[in-house]
Amino acid sequence: MRLAEVAFPKESESKPPLIVAHGLFGAARNWRAHAKRMGPERRVIAVDMRNHGESSWDDDMSYPAMAGDLAETIEAHGGRAAVMGHSMGGKAAMVLALTRPELVERLIVADIAPVAYSHDLMDEIEAMRSVDLSGLARRSEVEAALEAKVEDRATRAFLAHSAVLGDEPRWSLNLDALAADMDRITGFPEMESAYEGAAFFLLGGASKYVQASHRETVLRLFPNASYEAIKDAGHWLHADKPREFLDAVNRFLES
Repeated sequence: MRLAEVAFPKESESKPPLIVAHGLFGAARNWRAHAKRMGPERRVIAVDMRNHGESSWDDDMSYPAMAGDLAETIEAHGGRAAVMGHSMGGKAAMVLALTRPELVERLIVADIAPVAYSHDLMDEIEAMRSVDLSGLARRSEVEAALEAKVEDRATRAFLAHSAVLGDEPRWSLNLDALAADMDRITGFPEMESAYEGAAFFLLGGASKYVQASHRETVLRLFPNASYEAIKDAGHWLHADKPREFLDAVNRFLES
C-alpha cells in the first residue's frame, strides 16, 4: 500500500531523507510547520498512515502492516532513510527498524514505548461516530458537536481536523477499522530481533507514556538507544514544546 505523502525539500539534501509517521487520528499535514525546520540537510517526507488522511483504507491495522507501508515509502525514495514516529507512528517505526533494519539509517521515537498499553481510544472514536457532519460548514461547528463527549478542548480541535466538510461530509479516518483493531494499535507485537542502529527516544517530561519500567524492553530491542525528556511537555510533545522538540530532533539527525 503506497501511503499519501507531503514532501518538504531542502536546499541541500546531502543526507538520507527523513520519513515522519504520525500518531493515531493524526495526519501528515500536522507536521507541516515542523518539517520545514527539521533536518536541514534532509528532504522530509510526512506520510498519512493507512486509514488516515489521504491514504487508502484497509482492515489490517497491525504494526507489521504499517511497517510494510513505511518500507514501501522508503524504497520509493532511495532505499534508506531516517525514520521518526510519534505514538502509533513510533510503534510502526520501531517494527520497521526491527524487521527491515537495512532501510533505517537512524530512528526517532516520540513518546511511546515498545509495549502494550492498557488504555484505548474508543471514547474518541465513539464521539466522532456520534457527530452528524451533514449541514456543518466549519470545523468550529464540529468541535462544538464533539463537546458533549470530549471534555478536553485541545482534543476536540485535534479530532475536528479529520472532518471533511462540504457536499459529501465524512471523516478522513476509517473509524470502523481503527475500532476493530484497537487492541493491536494499543499493543505491540512480540519481537525477537534487535535494531543495532542509532535510536533516539524523545519523551514528554509530563507524559506517562514511557515509564522507567519500559527501559529494559527498549534497551533489549534497541541496545544503542539514547533518551531525552522535554520538560513540561505532554504526549503531544511536538505541539507543547515545538522549539525544544525541533532542537532535540535536529541534534540527533545531524550528529
